[in-house]
Parts: sequence; structure tokens; C-alpha cells
Amino acid sequence: MAGLGQKLEVRQGQGLVITPQLQQAIKLLQLSNLELEAFVEGELERNPLLARDDTDADRSEPSEPAERAEAPADRAEMSFEDGRASDAADAVDARSEDVYGDAAPGEKASDRASEGDTGQPLGDWSAVGRGGSVEADDDLLDRVLRRELSLSDHLQAQATLAGFTPVEHAVALALIDAVDEGGYLRGELTELADRLGWSVERVEAVLERCQAFEPTGVMARSVPECLALQLKEKNRLDPAMQALLDNLELVARRDFAGLRSLCGVDDEDLAEMITELKALTPRPGAAFGGEPSQTVVPDVFVRPDPAGGWRVELNADTLPRLLVDKRYHAVVQASARSDQDRTFVAECSAQAAWLVKSLDQRAKTILKVASEIVRQQDAFLAFGVECLRPLNLKTVADAISMHESTVSRVTSNKYLATPRGVFELKFFFTSAINSTDGAGSHSAEAVRHKIKQMIEAETAESAVLSDDRIVEILKEAGVDIARRTVAKYREALRIPSSVERRRLLRAS
Repeated sequence: MAGLGQKLEVRQGQGLVITPQLQQAIKLLQLSNLELEAFVEGELERNPLLARDDTDADRSEPSEPAERAEAPADRAEMSFEDGRASDAADAVDARSEDVYGDAAPGEKASDRASEGDTGQPLGDWSAVGRGGSVEADDDLLDRVLRRELSLSDHLQAQATLAGFTPVEHAVALALIDAVDEGGYLRGELTELADRLGWSVERVEAVLERCQAFEPTGVMARSVPECLALQLKEKNRLDPAMQALLDNLELVARRDFAGLRSLCGVDDEDLAEMITELKALTPRPGAAFGGEPSQTVVPDVFVRPDPAGGWRVELNADTLPRLLVDKRYHAVVQASARSDQDRTFVAECSAQAAWLVKSLDQRAKTILKVASEIVRQQDAFLAFGVECLRPLNLKTVADAISMHESTVSRVTSNKYLATPRGVFELKFFFTSAINSTDGAGSHSAEAVRHKIKQMIEAETAESAVLSDDRIVEILKEAGVDIARRTVAKYREALRIPSSVERRRLLRAS
């Protein structure tokens, strides 16, 4: 049996090692403007060479004895023919294969596990400039990336699984955005319907399905409606209880005689009804403590261009304006007496310069992605939610020569202010179905509409279409779709199977 031994081997390989600077640039992309502000505040406290640029942008000379080091523009505008935002740094657009090189598969998988990958934190910059690694510890960036499940997140997850069509899902997300911390829907449906270009009846139909979400009673427009939803789930919403809910002000005044008359019950029944009413939850959203509600501040504005099309510009108020105080850097560097002091000053300078550059590249990348989304979804801006085009990350990434992971990070927690309202960038991505000739694609919403039309046209038992027959008809129309997809869409539309439809037609 051969003995164990040691030997020394030299191997060569190529790979891009993820540096703290590159990691910072990638992670800054996915931060919301509030999280970015918190991170920048922490960096201002840690780095003495960083300073806010509070000078008036119109002044020719700064009032403070500082010089700007590649600070981002305070305002950027872009039209579709304008190439000013076309030079976003390739360093930010890194694939996981390039970043990890010869890393083990487990390391690659851990990075792709979620958009909020924890990776190496950015708090320790002792290795900057020397190619070293960053030790893992909790820092501000990791803390702001960790967030508890909120009521909005909970409702959005249920909306994803509710079987909505893409257009209905978009409307559901708009409704969820109008839910307050107590779980109540605020705002007028007529206003929302007008903004989205939909009828009030169709918005109410989506709301009715959303009101079946957990927690029970959520997305109600009033306390009586909230309590009615909870009683309905318990099968206790009879006419007497409905009359009680319609007259809650009498309960508050303890006008039991008036309640007995309105509800048509005796004293014992009324006492039981009030006891049952007290057991309900008037604020279903209170179970989700979460973070206090924040007003959404858009990252990008979209306005009609007088010359035609749309003007896309960044919101200057959400862009941190930082600079490197080079005069103070020169003073501190001249007074450094030890190698350790000089190294610290050099690291602070490198960190500050890279952060300013990263913020500039972040702004350019957001503008570039948002402009392409607006170009792809201009029909929605002009005509409403019915005209949302099928769109995915790859389409946008290919159009602007970026990687899908970069687009995904940019669209996370970023908001676009349009004439139709404020929407998250992810709102504009909808699914598509390929055509049989491979030359194009069909909107999933359009395909669902065709299926619904075909089934609604059934007038006799012999004319009932099976899912297989629907697939054949759609393929003849150029839609490449599988039978299980047709069944899924039919169930999402709450349409019975062909067997059940034949039975209903026979009974009628």
C-alpha cells in the first residue's frame, strides 16, 4: 500500500477575481434610493475624505475648498436617439462565470440563489488596492439588504399564484400598492381605472379576487366591508348580520332597541351577534409589523416629449451627490508620519474615488435600462394596461448590450413615474407565447382572451371544445401552445372542463 505524501504543483489558469470595488458596484445597482441613502450616510461617517456636494449646481465655483472627483451629473436626460447613456461601465455588467472563474460550483450557486446575495460585505476596505479579500462581517449594506416580509410582499406573492392574466396581475399589483399598513385599500377605484385605461367594473372584478387573499378581510375599503369579508369566510354573513354591519354607529351608541328592530332579532340573538362581531379583526394588516410605510419616490421620470415620443430623465433628488475632498486629502497625506497612516489615507482615497464613480455608473445604467423599457412599452403609456407588450429581461438586456443579471438588479426596487402613475420597473415585464413559425410571439393575455372567446361561443353540447381541440385551433392560428398550458389558462379563467361544460349545457 502506497504511503501518503505531499508534493508541490504549479498551475496556471485565467479568471476574473471579484474585487471589493466590483462587488460594491454590482450591489449598489439593486439598492433602492432609500437603501442607497442609508449606505452613503454610513460611508460618509467612515471615510473622512468623502463629502456631500451641497453647492449650487449653477455656481461656477464651489463654496467649499473641495474638488469634484468624477461626481455624477445632478440631472440626466435621454431620448431614444441620444447615446449619452450608452457608455455604462462594463465592469458593472459581470456574469457569474466571469466573476468566479475557477470557483467551485457551490460558490457559483450561492451567488445565483437570490438577487439579495450576501456574498462578501463591503464594510472592511483594508484590502483595497492590494488585491486581498474582504473579511465577512455584518455591515450597513448587508443590513439594508435584509428586510422582513411586509404585507405588500405577502399580497404580491399571493397575486402571483392567483391565476391572473398578465393584465389582471398588473392591475392587482396597482391595487396592492394602494393598501395601507392596516390592510385597507385607499384611493378611488374610478381614479385607478382611469389611470390604467380600464373600466371600473373590470378593476372591481380583480379587487374581488384580491379580497380572497390572506389575511382575511384585507383590501377592504371600509370597516364594515372588512368585517363582512371575515364573516363571509365563516359562512356567518346572513341578512341580520349584514344589517348589523350597516349600522355599526348604533353599536357604538349602544342603541340595542334600534338594532333589534333593524336586524329583526331578539335580545339573545343580538347579544350573540355583537359577541361574534367583537371576535373579528378590524385591522387585518396589523399582523405584519414590518417597516413603517414609506412614500414611494420614483427613480426615473417619464414625460411626453413635445417633439413626439417620451422624455426619460433621472430624479436628481434620489442621486447622492458626493465628492472627494482633495485639498483635505493633501493635508492629511502630508501629515502622515508612519507607513500605516499613509496606507490608511491611500485606502480612503481609493475607496472614495471608486464610490463616486460607482454611483455615477449606477445612475447611467438605471437611465439606460429605464429608457429601453419605455421604448418597449410605449403603447402602455399611450393607451393603457391592455397594451402591455410581452417583455422579459433578455429582450431588454440584448437591446442595451448588458447581461440579464444586471437588468434584474437595476429593475429591483426602482420606480418609474409616468403619466399613468408610479410603477415598479418589474411591472413592465410580462410573459409571451411563441408563434408556430418562430417569427414572433403572442401576448399571454391575448391567448387567454382567444381561449375565453372560443369557449363562450359554445352553444350546444356537440360544440363543446376539449383542451386538445383548443390547442389545434390555436396552432392553426399560429400560436405554439401545449395542452397543459391551455388547461392552466382555462383554470385561471375559472372555466370548467369540457366534461363539466357538456353537463351544464345538457342540463340547460
